[in-house]
Amino acid sequence: MATLKELSKTKERFVGGHRLCAGCGHGISVRMILNALGDDENVVVGCATGCLEVATTIYPYTSWNCSFIHNAFENTGATLSGVEAAYKSLKKQGKINDDFKFVAFGGDGGTYDIGLQSLSGAMERGHNLVYVCLDNEAYMNTGIQRSSATPMGADTTTSPAGKVIPGKQQPRKDLTAIMADHKIPYVAQTAVSNWQDVHKKATKAFETEGPAFINMLSPCPRGWRYDTPNIVEIAKKAVETRFWPLFEVENGKWKLNYKPKRYVPIEEFLKPQGRFRHLFAPGNEDLIKRIQEEVDKEWLALLERCGEEPELPPR
Repeated sequence: MATLKELSKTKERFVGGHRLCAGCGHGISVRMILNALGDDENVVVGCATGCLEVATTIYPYTSWNCSFIHNAFENTGATLSGVEAAYKSLKKQGKINDDFKFVAFGGDGGTYDIGLQSLSGAMERGHNLVYVCLDNEAYMNTGIQRSSATPMGADTTTSPAGKVIPGKQQPRKDLTAIMADHKIPYVAQTAVSNWQDVHKKATKAFETEGPAFINMLSPCPRGWRYDTPNIVEIAKKAVETRFWPLFEVENGKWKLNYKPKRYVPIEEFLKPQGRFRHLFAPGNEDLIKRIQEEVDKEWLALLERCGEEPELPPR
């Protein structure tokens, strides 16, 4: 496992000068993922339309110090599948000698929703690539609209918190489990706050023969409405409250990577965020209770999948 000092000296494939917001998780996430590659390794990056693409490729500038393909919102999985298949054919014909890795980045809108079909196809066909979902839990680039990754109770421009409906009413889609059900070699869930966990999982994903999927929590200051310096603390709260557990699935075997030492109530994650402010108004106590019950239920189900005793952390 590399140290932070060692990682700081690795080849940078994602460089400064981008226009991502202060306090955005995407730039940090991409650097951490790509830093898991060796300095002498070649990589082709596919990137769905979204905050990451828009903020890093403003003509005539780019933040990508590697081969980069901008894809339409819905077809990152399909595009990179084609590139990977063409590479294998050309290498077999002796027209390419160098080795290449392939990694796709998409937001939750382009992964959970619009791009799910092409992602599913890429995974099912067994293409040798890594797909990373940078999950900020809404369509942030187009105006903070809800996605199927948006958590219950969140205030967005298409699930506004009002007197009748207090934010999004549905629980979020469990995309990591859906990817695991594709029976691919490697699936993982991680967060921008846990750099060692990210590095280990990115390294495993790049070393995997066949498709690999990483779902990475990447907070958004505009959509979540937190103070920009608090990005890492917000992501840590997501992990500590079990709202965003850290786990991996290797060849069908589920493994929990982190278990909180104590029961941290979901309020500690919700309260610093403006998108959940309405939940703390008098009369909305039952809404927070519903969210907590959903988190506890999903946690117990995850423990069972991982072969562990299904119990909540000590209070």
